[in-house]
Amino acid sequence: MSTTAELLKGAAELFPDEVVTSAHVRHFELPAGAGRFALITLDNGFDHTKPTTFGPQSLANLNTAIDQVEAEAANGEIVGVGITGKPFIFAVGADLKGVELLKKHDEALAIGKGGHDVFKRLSALAVPTFAYYNGAAMGGGVEVGLHCTYRTVSKALPAFSLPEVFLGLVPGWGGCAILPNLIGAEKAVSVIIENSLNQNRQLKGKQVFELGIADALFEGADFLEQSLIWTAGVLTGSVTVERPEVDRGEAWDQAVAKGRAIADSKVHGAAPAAYRALDIIEAAKDGDLQKGFDAEDQALADLIMGGELRSGIYAFNLVQKRGKRPAGAPDKSLARPVTKVGVVGAGLMASQLALLFLRRLEVPVVLTDIDQERVDKGVGYVHGEIEKLLGKGRINQDKANRLKGLVSGVLDKAAGFADADFIIEAVFEEMSVKQKVFAEVEAVAPAHAILATNTSSLSVSEMASKLQHPERVVGFHFFNPVAILPLLEIVRGEQTDDASLATAFGVAKKLKKTAVLTKDAPAFVVNRILTRFMGEIQNVIDEGTPVETAEKAIEPLGLPMSPLVLLELVGPAIGLHVSETLNRAFPERFTVSPNLKRVVEAGKRGFYVYNAENGFKPELDPEVAALLVQGDSVLTEEQVRDRVLDAVAQEIGLMLEEGVVAEAQDIDLCLITGAGWPFHLGGITPYLDREGVSERVNGKRFLAQGVASVPA
Repeated sequence: MSTTAELLKGAAELFPDEVVTSAHVRHFELPAGAGRFALITLDNGFDHTKPTTFGPQSLANLNTAIDQVEAEAANGEIVGVGITGKPFIFAVGADLKGVELLKKHDEALAIGKGGHDVFKRLSALAVPTFAYYNGAAMGGGVEVGLHCTYRTVSKALPAFSLPEVFLGLVPGWGGCAILPNLIGAEKAVSVIIENSLNQNRQLKGKQVFELGIADALFEGADFLEQSLIWTAGVLTGSVTVERPEVDRGEAWDQAVAKGRAIADSKVHGAAPAAYRALDIIEAAKDGDLQKGFDAEDQALADLIMGGELRSGIYAFNLVQKRGKRPAGAPDKSLARPVTKVGVVGAGLMASQLALLFLRRLEVPVVLTDIDQERVDKGVGYVHGEIEKLLGKGRINQDKANRLKGLVSGVLDKAAGFADADFIIEAVFEEMSVKQKVFAEVEAVAPAHAILATNTSSLSVSEMASKLQHPERVVGFHFFNPVAILPLLEIVRGEQTDDASLATAFGVAKKLKKTAVLTKDAPAFVVNRILTRFMGEIQNVIDEGTPVETAEKAIEPLGLPMSPLVLLELVGPAIGLHVSETLNRAFPERFTVSPNLKRVVEAGKRGFYVYNAENGFKPELDPEVAALLVQGDSVLTEEQVRDRVLDAVAQEIGLMLEEGVVAEAQDIDLCLITGAGWPFHLGGITPYLDREGVSERVNGKRFLAQGVASVPA
């Protein structure tokens, strides 16, 4: 038995629940008399909703298929070998469920070596090999094709990526070594580093071809047939494949340097995967692939045994699984149909909501406001956005006309809402205003209609308290920009009934949002944590720490933006309002910064100014600097970081005790989908566990050992 087979057999024993991919070999005569051909099809026996993956047993099956075609090639029985996938799926890489089970470095090393040993046999066959990317290809799915001599790709391919760095890994089965040697370092860095760190951006079939990863591009309808005709041409010499020369000079070094700058801007050195991938790309400059494969094995094993990958997989599972089955949501059979939506308000937030409901539900949406000018502006905004979608080719003229016809605006709530099933308010964030609006709506809306509030911090129960039917009021808190951030905090008021809550979750699903159930507690989840986080930063600035030191202290978290840039995005006045709300609820922990008050009273939009001379980097606004009144207690970056993280750990601990959400997992899901916190942190609780903050502050971890961490 070969060492590869032994490695894979050992790994398969660690992972008994693998969804096994088979590798079927079939033979046929190629067109134009090109000869007998062997085609390997990867298939796990399920439809496209369960994509094909490579666990140890799956790799062993591919190894066995290669045994067969290797013998046939050596005996002159075949002229070439192809590899493709089941309908809509090529293969989406390693089975991450198996990776989570690994406890030892040598087990992790075996996974890297096993994949390499199988895949590189494709480039060592006595005949040319062809990968036909017929559908979604990611990670190891992309890499198995890179080991082939030639590649074709379908125009219909929806998703192609090397997402490993996004999760805390490196492309470890040939991606880091082969891709730069195929398409050049600059394009490889873009695919492996830049796309990964941009929320796992995917390539389409045409882009795969344009980058030079594939040698030919064909329509989806007869993709395999066209690929085989092209293959025959390559084998008979009537088709010549030309690839540009790879620049192994200064361009290679510049590409790696650019990759490091991208990694620094995204993760600030806080997650090792991108840097390990760049080290391998840098070393691959001399074209020695085996040296590259050995480096991939080591990097893969080190990262598998590190916290970032476990956090990355945990985060991925939260978004893909928990996010689709919200904890605590009532039985969906209780949900009522929604055939018309009302929106109270026609400002920017209300207009964004109207557009979202319109596009996803495709039912009539009616806006109201206090005067005709505002109503017209709101409807005009929605029409304008539909025109933009039409201009980009995202919808056709018929769809555009239909959507425009479904949105309207009226001044009279009775006329607008008499037959609405779901009415959401997005008016000024003040309790008395919202109570007045709900009283007016309740008087004219049908008895079954849900009354939803987009409040970011006010009590849903108090808002509903003066109504005749408080049981139909539900918090429905979106995050800005509404079209981009997936999170929707669904808040259960004290009186909210199951049918109203189920309807809210049903609507959230149709809106394609990640819904998390929260208790009606001040500022719910994201704003409460962010306000405590920002409050501690503002406290240390007020006490005397320079702004720059306080901001820099948080860089190791690798957040999408610094705290004060985030404050600018939210708006200092809104930040102040939420901190005042939380200060009233929890005065012992939430402060109201006098300096923030001064900034808001001066009408400033943020702490920074941006100008062309310094490349639009944030610089402290001299006018803001003049407003700041600071004490004389100056902390180091490390002291600031400890204080901020201790505060966040304490707040999360208290929120879990209060039952604001079901589990720590929901806190992480909220921060990832509502505030863009990084996958490599797993949100926040795995990071607090890993850094020892949870135990220092609360005396215990948030998550059991082995959840988002290496099993004990």
